[in-house]
Amino acid sequence: MSKLTKKQKIAYAKVEPLKQYKLVEAMKLVKEVSFTKFDAAVDLAVRLGVDPRKANQMVRGVVTLPHGTGKTTRVLVLCTPDKEAEAKAAGAEHVGLDDYIEKIKSGWTDIDVIICTPSVMAKVGALGRVLGPRGLMPNPKTGTVTMEVGKAVSEVKAGKIDFKVDKQGIVHASIGKVSFDVEKLTDNAHEFLNMVVKLKPSALKGTYIKSVFISSTMSPGICVDTKTLTAAE
Repeated sequence: MSKLTKKQKIAYAKVEPLKQYKLVEAMKLVKEVSFTKFDAAVDLAVRLGVDPRKANQMVRGVVTLPHGTGKTTRVLVLCTPDKEAEAKAAGAEHVGLDDYIEKIKSGWTDIDVIICTPSVMAKVGALGRVLGPRGLMPNPKTGTVTMEVGKAVSEVKAGKIDFKVDKQGIVHASIGKVSFDVEKLTDNAHEFLNMVVKLKPSALKGTYIKSVFISSTMSPGICVDTKTLTAAE
């Protein structure tokens, strides 16, 4: 492990490694220990007691954060010409079909979200090997395969994110920026965590949410007391 910088040492010294913080306390602390020169993202990592290998324990969903993510989401809409004006009016950075299909086949993935209409899924499906590993494949369950492309673009721009438990049983999400005030970060965190709780698989036995950690880019992780997540703070 590389040596810690002076700022990193100060940041790590402020976080008690064995302490579990209330959510609001954790949000205040993550702002204090962020030492990057840029506006760092604030991330949540939720370890679940599920077995992602079992289909009936898969956790995947979408949630619209009340205060957005603080980042500019680059959207590509793949659609037929009759839907292009609607997508552009909603703020999509890239709109088209065949030209973008070819660009993606050549390795271009300089976007954050892809939205498409059902009629073009046959063409988009051929891009699975490129888009799948990057989490860019449109999916009806996340609202990214729809005839209402304008609405879908607006929702993504407003802070709608999709999430999926990984192979280690962890759900990751970026819930804002360090520049957000504590209240906004806490609201976003509650909205995301509440959605994760709603998606608890009925087949699961035992503890569902095992641990929650909050961190900013390059900061130490801060453990949140899961018993206080739904309590008034």
